[in-house]
Amino acid sequence: MSRPEREGPPDLFYNEQEAKKYANNSRIRLIQAQLSDRAIDLLVLPEGEPALLLDIGCGSGLSGECISNRGHHWIGCDISPSMLDIAISNGVEGDIMKQDMGQGLPFRSGIFDGAISISAVQWLCYSNSKGENPVRRLTAFFMSLYNCLRSGARAVIQLYPETPEQMELISKTATKCGFSGGLVVDFPNSAKAKKMYLVLKAGNDPNFVVPKGLSDENGEEATDIRFTAREKALRRRHRGREFAPIKSKEWIMKKKEKQQAMGRRTARDSKYTGRKRPTPFYCLFSVGSEPQPPLPPWQPPWQPPLPLQPPSPPQQPPSPP
Repeated sequence: MSRPEREGPPDLFYNEQEAKKYANNSRIRLIQAQLSDRAIDLLVLPEGEPALLLDIGCGSGLSGECISNRGHHWIGCDISPSMLDIAISNGVEGDIMKQDMGQGLPFRSGIFDGAISISAVQWLCYSNSKGENPVRRLTAFFMSLYNCLRSGARAVIQLYPETPEQMELISKTATKCGFSGGLVVDFPNSAKAKKMYLVLKAGNDPNFVVPKGLSDENGEEATDIRFTAREKALRRRHRGREFAPIKSKEWIMKKKEKQQAMGRRTARDSKYTGRKRPTPFYCLFSVGSEPQPPLPPWQPPWQPPLPLQPPSPPQQPPSPP
């Protein structure tokens, strides 16, 4: 399955049809809510004090709802008009605007107490035209983000990098723009539940400690990834013979009992029932007939010899005139 980042620019990929599909999918809504709650927890905001947060790539407002449920105010920006139309129709509490984060964030200096971004920043690593340079777009984004955050504020960016090189490029660009921080990985040993959060702090703080990621050992459960019975059956089918049924003697006896209950004839039971034959078995006679002698060794089919043609008479030289 190809990544959506390779299908084209985000404003064209998330058209009206795709935006409705994204917003109405209950599984996507659940995962987005869990990612947003985790990102807000990593901001470590003071309790009981409402803050003004920036939601980068807000989409249809799923992450903004989690911010409002925590009692905070928020402003969101996204490049897809169809996503923003759904957010307006849903009546989100925050203010939203259309903005390409690769061109910078148009906000005043130091007005936000924190920022979150859910599954959006990895789009900056792809160029959809000759004029788009991933390094320049990432630099413009992180410089404007650093400018609009107050001193000491945090920014938590949840993303899905395609390669380790993309993750390194994003981290290095953020460090060059003045951020300090690191990468938080939840459930690092799981291929499906693994989530990455880039936790950044505005300003150079040598005492800043990157939070630890969640794992099964901490009592947390990866509830955002669950498989249905159909998906489990497909996974077993693709694994090959690991989950293939073993035709043991018990399995054969049960099958024969089932066939007999249906009134069908079955072969008689013997000590060889369910035993694997060591060599290929060839039946040389049919049931109910006399045994036949073994077949002779194979010989090529007989063909009659070709008739001998008489030799042609020798040609005499022509007589002189």
